[in-house]
Amino acid sequence: MAKLPDSSLPPSTLGRLGGLLYLVIITCGLFTEFYVRGAMIVPGDAGATAGNVLANQELYRVGFVSDLTMILADLALAIVLYILLKPVNQALALAAAFTRLAMDATLAVNLLNHFQALLLLSGASYLSAFSPEQLQAMVSVSLEAHSIGYSIGLVFFAFHCLLLAYLLKRSAYFPGIFSVLFALSFVSYLADSLAKFLVPGYDTADYAFIMLPALVTEVSFCLWLLIKGSIVRSPKQAPVAVPGH
Repeated sequence: MAKLPDSSLPPSTLGRLGGLLYLVIITCGLFTEFYVRGAMIVPGDAGATAGNVLANQELYRVGFVSDLTMILADLALAIVLYILLKPVNQALALAAAFTRLAMDATLAVNLLNHFQALLLLSGASYLSAFSPEQLQAMVSVSLEAHSIGYSIGLVFFAFHCLLLAYLLKRSAYFPGIFSVLFALSFVSYLADSLAKFLVPGYDTADYAFIMLPALVTEVSFCLWLLIKGSIVRSPKQAPVAVPGH
């Protein structure tokens, strides 16, 4: 298997780069999810939802680009974390990168559901076969499908968090508390996604406490990376490559 080239950047610089990427991810993700989609979707009212999207098309398109930017930053972060954590265990660091990349691929394809709402409201001639009420209903279906697609992506991310929990515990570059926090995030993301699949009518907003550990983890890890970059707790704890990897 071909290996990625070693980075010539010191761990502290890589860590701060990771923090900057994390900041982009959090900012873009929250902007689109809450300021764009969250503000336009009216639960149980397809007509109002479609009207909001139609009246705010420019903002809706900016939200699409914002989500795309988030995914691109996340791809770069997957590489940064792999470089920082592969001295602990290259196989597990690679598995962590792949699970994060699987989430990114899922979210990228899922953006089609976000953009489809605009296509349904575009007034194109081929849509004349549908009544306005049918088009409005399909817009709501597209947005609900996007929500489900997001949850599918977060299943992959949950297992990424579990792998990170182990790798961060063994790495000398990060405080041990992050191992605990990412283990809790694994439970949060997996529980929320499974509830979305298994419990009819489940809405994350009604059970926000489930996602609180994940929010605390992501924000605190981002801030720590931006401020500290990385640390080496002691020479004895310096990461050592696992033989054979």
